[in-house]
Amino acid sequence: MTWTRESLARTVDHTLLKPEATDAQVAALAAEAAELGAFSICVSPSRLPVAVADGLVVCTVVGFPSGAHESEVKAAEAALAVLRGATEVDMVIDLGAARAGDWAAVEADVAAVRAACGEALLKVIVESAALTPEQLVEACRRSEAGGAAYVKTSTGFHPSGGASVEAVTVMRETVGDRLGVKASGGIRDTATALAMLDAGASRLGLSGTRTVLDGLEGAQAS
Repeated sequence: MTWTRESLARTVDHTLLKPEATDAQVAALAAEAAELGAFSICVSPSRLPVAVADGLVVCTVVGFPSGAHESEVKAAEAALAVLRGATEVDMVIDLGAARAGDWAAVEADVAAVRAACGEALLKVIVESAALTPEQLVEACRRSEAGGAAYVKTSTGFHPSGGASVEAVTVMRETVGDRLGVKASGGIRDTATALAMLDAGASRLGLSGTRTVLDGLEGAQAS
């Protein structure tokens, strides 16, 4: 596929999830996202509500970044975030349950947050770099069974690493065209972003969106 700057921008959740981020920095993020034509901004729930330009979606995170929260706490966090203006929620799975093979718990965790989201879209962060390929497949299956609209590679905070082309490929093969796939974590240049999209990602989580967009012409020519 030949990407234009505009079409690439529309795949992007323009992201600021540093714990020290201020309201002023989030406001600047929203202004930059509108300027760049991004699909959404993704910010911490404590920074909500945030004023955005018409057409710009507000996304937040739940159970972030560890996922090691009670399902009731994640659900309450999601419900409050939606009340404060989020229309997309990115939750982190119970990674310990996934690593232990307690897939019923993983699915129930997702379902609890899905029930709390109302009309908001739910993406499930599976922390792909911390899972075996077999665990990644099952995490995607259980996320879908729990009501996810997207599966997402990474928080960007786990020491195992962020998104990879291999993980995105496995995730897309697992969910087919039924769910979206969001690649996030460590995508800092245009070539990497395009590789994720070529592998099957339908959304990108980027903090350096301008750099990725500015490099598009050179990346496609190389």
